[in-house]
Amino acid sequence: MTRLSQVDIDDSALPPPTPEIEQERRVAIFDLLEDNSFSVPREGAPEGPYHLVLAIRDRRLVFDVKTETGDAVAEFHLSLGPFRQTVKDYFQICESYFDAVKKLPPSQIEAIDMARRGIHNEGARVLEERLEGKAEVDLDTSRRLFTLICVLHWGG
Repeated sequence: MTRLSQVDIDDSALPPPTPEIEQERRVAIFDLLEDNSFSVPREGAPEGPYHLVLAIRDRRLVFDVKTETGDAVAEFHLSLGPFRQTVKDYFQICESYFDAVKKLPPSQIEAIDMARRGIHNEGARVLEERLEGKAEVDLDTSRRLFTLICVLHWGG
């Protein structure tokens, strides 16, 4: 019961996503829903599964957590500041990776991919720290949520 059963992106305050960003969102949400661990450690908070809506409002990352029936569980706002450099680094290394796939040998592609995974793990670690006391997630869930933050951030 400590899981997300639905994840939506509220991008109504952002420019329309490109087809590539929209595809990344769909894949990230699919992967997240396939396997995740998410709970709200507040006294009296209803058990999951939960419906999560992610948004950027007033330059803050918003986690709006509801029950499957739509009852409010928690809403918390996180500053985007701690994510900015990691998101920027992640996008840069992803561009390098996609360029490398087209023209570099496998050994160099592997090195870039290892760096990409390292930055992704760093973003997941930052997210886990920012969620402390608000939501409990495992590493894989944090990694998948960081992917959604990246594509949401990119769309914004």
